[in-house]
Order: sequence, then C-alpha cells, then structure tokens
Amino acid sequence: MDKKAVLSALSALSQETRLDVFRLLVQAGPDGLPAGAIAEALGVAPNTLSFHLAQLNHAGLIAQRRESRSLIYSAEYGHMNALMGFLMENCCGLPANAAACGPMCATAPEAANGESTASSPRRRV
Repeated sequence: MDKKAVLSALSALSQETRLDVFRLLVQAGPDGLPAGAIAEALGVAPNTLSFHLAQLNHAGLIAQRRESRSLIYSAEYGHMNALMGFLMENCCGLPANAAACGPMCATAPEAANGESTASSPRRRV
C-alpha cells in the first residue's frame, strides 16, 4: 500500500461519523448493510450519510453495490488489512529481530469503551 492510499484512508477515518460507519460495516460482515439501515443505526440523516459513504468509498475502505432499488455498503477487508499491515510493518524494528520483540508488539484486545481486556498492561510503541 502506498503512502497516498494510506493518507486517504486515515483522512477518511479521522471523522467521527465516518469512523462509526466503517466500524458498523466491519461488524456487519461481507454481506454489508443497506444505506437506510446504516442511517437508522447511527441516527444520521440520509443526505449527510451519503456524503460520508462517498468519502469512505473514495478512500477504498468500503464498497457499494446495488440490489434491486437498494444500495448496499460493505467494508473492504483487503484494504483495511493492507492499511493495518502498513501501520504495523515496522513494529519494534521488525523484521530485524522478530523473535525478540514480536510479543511486545502484539496488541491486547480492547473493549469498545477503550479499556484493555487483557490482564497485563500493553506496551505502547
């Protein structure tokens, strides 16, 4: 993934509504959700949602398809994984000493409220 694509994705996700939309679509899975269901779930006006969906689509984070008269949106998992890979690519100086610092770079699961669910604190790099 090149820097321009990374910056576009991070820019799209740096807005609260777009981040909420993206997280909802990731949770929805590959089948995605119709635009109306997204608007209802997040309490966003349809015209406002259309703007945010267009931004996420332009950044390559979501896909849009038509089913009958509905537009269905789904997360682009490949793009999401490429973004995460780019961000983690040099974690702890990897791959130079993967055996020594791999566990220190592993992230602990977090609850939706941001609290760590692991028994030990995470080391932030």
